[in-house]
Amino acid sequence: MSEIEQFRESTRAWLEANCPQSMRAPAKGEGDVYWGGRNPEMSHPDQKIWADRMGERGWTTPEWPAEYGGGGLSKEQTKVLREEMRRIGARNPLDSFGISMLGPALLKYGSEEQKKEHLPRIVRGEIRWCQGYSEPGAGSDLASLQTRAEDKGDHYLVSGQKVWTSYADKADWIFCLTRTDNSGTKHEGISFLLFDMASEGVTTRPIKLISGKSPFCETFFDNVRVPKANLMGEEGKGWEIAKYLLTHEREMISGFGFGSSRRTLAQLARDEIGIGSDGRLEDPILRKDIAQLELDVLAFGATMERVRDEAKAGQGLGAASSIFKYYGTELNKRRYELIMSASGEQALAWEGEAYNGGDTPRAWLRTKANSIEGGTSEIQLNIIAKRVLGLPS
Repeated sequence: MSEIEQFRESTRAWLEANCPQSMRAPAKGEGDVYWGGRNPEMSHPDQKIWADRMGERGWTTPEWPAEYGGGGLSKEQTKVLREEMRRIGARNPLDSFGISMLGPALLKYGSEEQKKEHLPRIVRGEIRWCQGYSEPGAGSDLASLQTRAEDKGDHYLVSGQKVWTSYADKADWIFCLTRTDNSGTKHEGISFLLFDMASEGVTTRPIKLISGKSPFCETFFDNVRVPKANLMGEEGKGWEIAKYLLTHEREMISGFGFGSSRRTLAQLARDEIGIGSDGRLEDPILRKDIAQLELDVLAFGATMERVRDEAKAGQGLGAASSIFKYYGTELNKRRYELIMSASGEQALAWEGEAYNGGDTPRAWLRTKANSIEGGTSEIQLNIIAKRVLGLPS
């Protein structure tokens, strides 16, 4: 038996013994996702058990170095782990902006002290992070941000406002772009700070969306004291870190394209519309559209695997992340348009226990934000045109 086959056998046995049965199914919705943190919200106690067991092995971040709490696995071993999790239907044990965004940036730009302080707690789900990027006057033009960090010797005083801060009201820490110098171009003088959301002077205000939910917040800083040790990278050089982190955020958002429902779109349509005597979905147009979406998802997944293999140098996906972000969000919007078409009266109900609180139309409306968050589709197309296709400005 080869080394990788031995790893597969031992991984399969461990997952069978340690993954709770209740965790062998996709999350039912946003409220069924486990984010960890100091005061974790759980829809089922097995969520924390599953996250703790995976975190102890470093398998919430299987490819991160073991010295920082990660699994220390090779790409081949990580692929086997993902395959074996899919085999039993095991859900992702921990959703975390620390894992998907901050962690890769910390590994590349953080000091040794910062890595040892923050990475193990991210792996174990002990701290929940949020992202302090967009501002009321600095969205797509992010480099125009005005939140300032005033140098006070051994610390900064941070003042300003962020907006669309996902889950800021639930987060423990924030990774935040601030302006430490106004003398150069707008891309210069930006610094990358890490600080505790429980610090004096931090307040959050949830923003109610068209879906009726409030995953985004306005975040206010009023002379928040941040130790100089929490500066990541060099002062005034935060824009490079910000861009690198964005490539990982866009890759994370592109994952929406694969969907996460307990039922496939085809299963949902069969249940709601029914099948004919030939065993096929009775609505031929919907049947064609579902088949086309499923083919596009398969092609998207194959392309992502290929590009990830090509990025083995460890420099990230670069501009290719914009392709994935754009296409993944378009796939997710198409999926929910089809879900609405196939769901009958379920698609019309806004509330009520029989309709799961209107989850279907609320989720459909939520997908409209996919092409805005993490950089608008228009911005992604500009990046693709300039940096991938090399078209003139």
